[in-house]
Amino acid sequence: MSEKVSGSEAIAFRLGAQNLLERADASELPDVTGRCGVQNSPPGSALLALHARVRDITPERLDAAVAEDRSVVQTWCMRGAPYFVPTVDAAVFTTGVLPPTEDAMRHFLLGAGPDVDRLGLSLTEAVELTGAEIRNVLSGRRLAIDQLGAEIAQRIAHHLPTRQRDLWNEEGPHAAGQPLGEAIVHFCLRILTLQRVVCFAPREGNKAPFVLTDEWLGHPIPDTDPTAARAELLRRYLHCYGPSTRADFAAWLGVRTGDTDPWWSLLEDKLTPVEYRGTAWMLADDLDALRSAPTPQGVRLLPPRDPYTQLHDRETIVAKQYHRELWKAVGDPGTVLADGTIIGTWRPRRSGRKLTLAVRTFATLRSRHRTAIQSEAEQIGPVRNASSVTVEFDTC
Repeated sequence: MSEKVSGSEAIAFRLGAQNLLERADASELPDVTGRCGVQNSPPGSALLALHARVRDITPERLDAAVAEDRSVVQTWCMRGAPYFVPTVDAAVFTTGVLPPTEDAMRHFLLGAGPDVDRLGLSLTEAVELTGAEIRNVLSGRRLAIDQLGAEIAQRIAHHLPTRQRDLWNEEGPHAAGQPLGEAIVHFCLRILTLQRVVCFAPREGNKAPFVLTDEWLGHPIPDTDPTAARAELLRRYLHCYGPSTRADFAAWLGVRTGDTDPWWSLLEDKLTPVEYRGTAWMLADDLDALRSAPTPQGVRLLPPRDPYTQLHDRETIVAKQYHRELWKAVGDPGTVLADGTIIGTWRPRRSGRKLTLAVRTFATLRSRHRTAIQSEAEQIGPVRNASSVTVEFDTC
């Protein structure tokens, strides 16, 4: 009979694995980003997620890790979203994420399939066309996606037969005035990041420019056996989100449940079933850590799309009646985590360098939680370049 795992055990284990029980030292920043990556959309959310996990993190420390010692790199990753990951383990979050089949790639890049079908191309062929031109366009430069996509699309058009070229240059379905070919290039760039060809340089204003990965880092990301990279990605996922299922892993990764076998099958002999919201799976080596995880204490203000709230068995961490408060189609709030429980949401509001956090809780706050939230808010001030922080409390 499978062992039973309670919701409180799962929460304590996950919080510990994600550095949310005790903050790590600033020198451990790359290791923290390597737990399961740290999503950076909306822009700036990664810094707040790291603040919840790392002592004395500042914008300058993160900038230095990305732009100076380059121990951390930003790349499109799970679900095609931008993530900070450790440079030394970048292959896990690129090669390890890359869908291995045409069908899986089409699901990963929802919307790309009909575009390439219209041209009579496979998505794989479109990626190859884009990859053949990218060094000609990007070498020695930093280009935001619109300019990069337009220049590559223009070069590809010259190599297409007349009928395909006419369709390539027609307006596509994704943005007014955007040619179909340029939209296809935008999709293909996501795959080229997973092929380790391009990554992001630091933001310039409101733009995130692309660079060639080997030029930016001074060396290419080493080739890694895809099976080894996929196995390690799944291991890190289960260590951060276990107990879990194929379906939840698929949603986190950005593929269909039926396409998870190239990952899941690699660790089957290292997994153990547990009874948790039905049958779920854990790394067998993590069972002792799950049973001995310390009781969560303390308060954290997590940003929208924090790694912790990226899990998909959402009822474990918050009652279903509050799901619409936390996960919205557009404009997710941050979440208030207190002693291992999500007790509310928060939203920032700026006036010059003055920052106000509107905290909305699901129930009346305990006085110690109110004090701890105020303290956490004050620590966020320097991270958000604010001279003062005010907290406004409200109850749903």
